Amino acid sequence: MPPIIKVYEAFGAVADGRVQLQDDCHATVISSDFTRTYQVENSTDCRSISSNDNASYWQGYLGYPAIAMMLKRGLLQAREDVIQALGKIPWKKLNRRFRGDYGRTIAEVMRTVEETTGVDHRVIEAEANAILQALKNLAPVRGARRIQVP
Repeated sequence: MPPIIKVYEAFGAVADGRVQLQDDCHATVISSDFTRTYQVENSTDCRSISSNDNASYWQGYLGYPAIAMMLKRGLLQAREDVIQALGKIPWKKLNRRFRGDYGRTIAEVMRTVEETTGVDHRVIEAEANAILQALKNLAPVRGARRIQVP
C-alpha cells in the first residue's frame, strides 16, 4: 500500500486538472511543479497499472499518478470538496522542505487547507483513508515497467 501522502497528492493532481485521460488505457499526469509528465497505463479491466513515477517504478507501490488516474476514471471516488481543497499545493517543494518527512508535509498542508478553504482536516483524512481502503479492496497489480522514469 502506498503512504497516505500519495492519496493527498493524487487529490491535488485531480483538483489542478493535471490528469489527462488519453484513451481507455492511457493517461498522463503532470507533476505539481509542472516539470515532469508521468505516463500511466492500465489494462482494460484496470487490474494491472503501470506508471513511470519513482514510487510506482522503483518502490513497487502505486504512486500518486496512478491513484489520480483511478480517481479521474471513477474507479475510486472521493468527495469533490476534499479533492478541490487540495488543489494548488506545491507538493514537491514541501516534500523537499521537510526532507521527505511525509508527516510534517501533511501537517503543514492540513494547517494551510483549513485556513484557506475551511475544510476540516479530519474530513480530508477520513476521505484519504477511505481511498486507501478502496485500493486495498481493488488490489491492483503492478504492470510491466515499459516506460522509463522521466
